[in-house]
Amino acid sequence: MTTRTVQRLIPAIQASDGAGVKIKRSLGQNQHTRLDPFLMLDFFGSDQAGDYIKGFPPHPHRGFETVTYMLAGHMLHEDHLGNQGHLKSGGVQWMTAGRGIIHSEMPQQDAGLMQGFQLWLNLPAAEKMKPAAYVDISPELIPQITLAQGQAKVIAGTLQTADIQQRGPIQGLTTEPQYYDLHLTAGQTITLQLALTHSAFVYPYAGDINVVDDKEQRKVPQHHAGVLTNGTALTLYAEHDCRLLVLAAAPIGEPIVQYGPFVMNSMAEIEQAISDYQQGRLTDNKVANTIELAR
Repeated sequence: MTTRTVQRLIPAIQASDGAGVKIKRSLGQNQHTRLDPFLMLDFFGSDQAGDYIKGFPPHPHRGFETVTYMLAGHMLHEDHLGNQGHLKSGGVQWMTAGRGIIHSEMPQQDAGLMQGFQLWLNLPAAEKMKPAAYVDISPELIPQITLAQGQAKVIAGTLQTADIQQRGPIQGLTTEPQYYDLHLTAGQTITLQLALTHSAFVYPYAGDINVVDDKEQRKVPQHHAGVLTNGTALTLYAEHDCRLLVLAAAPIGEPIVQYGPFVMNSMAEIEQAISDYQQGRLTDNKVANTIELAR
């Protein structure tokens, strides 16, 4: 067993996206703050309507996947394929942009707390031009398990500890993503099993978390991405109550060229994406494709 340690801390910075939605961006601030295959992680959270009310009007994507996880609030997704999904507290929207999709995510509330995450997950070159696909994962389809240390939600992959193995609804993707939301109580320690060479990071969004190995423990402060070394075990200690994401996936190891909402492998492919969007060819796929959930 090889224990993972903290390799790097990336503090989230204040930013805005869409039509002025206020966010905290950790991964994805620039090309040096990515973690293959993770391109970006944004946290949004405010009870001030002015911080989110204008939402994310229609915009294109090509070449990667977006994962929106709502902690609180209500957003409506609509896209050119005819998909429409109400994303509410505890739910997840998993969208594969593939060769192209145009979608919007608009608040369905004008007061109260809106809080959650958006993750961008890269696709390998062989899959960047596949048909777009989409699925809404309602809260009741996301396993929530009680641990001695607190609670865990398993969105993707399989959560494994010494005595628990729980599959999430998203399985079988090329990058083998693992996506967990952990709520750990004060004074508790948990060890998770991860694939040896998967890229992985933790993101505490309520309280701090400590990553522990045989020699030391290192604190990952709230709203920091703690990028981890390779290893088969991740040990976490919560000095105080903490809520955090744990994310891991197989690196792709290919060139990344990004221009706004397009992520490809070369500048020529970016220029083609821009041309396709301008000429109305980005969304040649007109059939709504559904991502199959694991049973």
